[in-house]
Amino acid sequence: MVKLTVLSVLLALGATASAQCGANNPPVQVTGSSGNYRATQNGNQIYSGGDYRLAIQTALDRASSGQRVAVFASGSIGANTILVGSGKILEVCGTLNVGNRSGRGAIESTDTQNAEIRYLTMTGNPYFGLRFFGTRGLRLGELNLNLSGGMGIRFERDKAANSDVKMGIIRVTGAGSHAVETWNINGLEIDQVIARNVGECGLLLQKVTNARVNLVDGDNVAAGNGYATLRFANENGKLNGGYPTNVYINRVKSRGGGRGIFCVSQSGGAQIDNIDLANNGNNAILIENCYNVNIRGGTINGGGEVRLAARTEFANSRDITITAQVNNNSVRESPCADNSNFYISGNARMNVC
Repeated sequence: MVKLTVLSVLLALGATASAQCGANNPPVQVTGSSGNYRATQNGNQIYSGGDYRLAIQTALDRASSGQRVAVFASGSIGANTILVGSGKILEVCGTLNVGNRSGRGAIESTDTQNAEIRYLTMTGNPYFGLRFFGTRGLRLGELNLNLSGGMGIRFERDKAANSDVKMGIIRVTGAGSHAVETWNINGLEIDQVIARNVGECGLLLQKVTNARVNLVDGDNVAAGNGYATLRFANENGKLNGGYPTNVYINRVKSRGGGRGIFCVSQSGGAQIDNIDLANNGNNAILIENCYNVNIRGGTINGGGEVRLAARTEFANSRDITITAQVNNNSVRESPCADNSNFYISGNARMNVC
């Protein structure tokens, strides 16, 4: 598996190895402070006033395709939405505080090509921090979402599908729902999703094919519920009617919270190279009605049991391999899967077929 790095993602975004937010005097800028914001393009003023959102939106709307828009100012957009159109490049170097607009994102890019959000620091309690659908060539760089509720990133379920999506480091703290929820993406690359004190999933993949993720790292994620640091659901990895391996995860780390890894509802085609799971409050791993899932190594210490299972409404789990050192825990298979393989070391209690 090819490991992604922040540098490789930034290079894919057209940035340099030493790139920083707002470096090299971007042609479109938003400056100022509360009550007094100014947007300029090539040094010419295009907005002046007290509306932070309008200053940013004016800058984006006026920017030519491929021009960088650097927001140096901090402020609040309230329960409103910033739209990032095709070919627009947004860098938020200040802190963007947001409100809650029902069903909408504080930042959205929909039905677009080659939109980019290279840097972002967001605070507040949004419905969705960022919302996407119908994108092609979307690029997300280094995003820090320090939230007090809501969801971090959402790719919509019932809208147009996405292709060729790349993300750098996505850090989400304090979301009441998922840190990153994806639907309907063919071609997804993520360097890191780092979730802290998040109510539901760290990374949730649904109907995603041809995906590569370097790291999913969750601490106190999904406490008290059935979600997980990493979850595959709703036919994730189903490709051309089958489940050839096409979802590659380099490493999953999970501490506390709810489940560590959860595969469910006819998902599969997944390879996870390394796991580091400890003290999960629910299953360390639950694989239920999934097909061709291969966990290739790593450690599990304590927490809820490792379970291979199936519900009767879907075809039985099949072609499952788990290789790990498991201590102070148990491994259970019920009902028996088709072609299950366990290579377990450590002091785990075993109850498998």
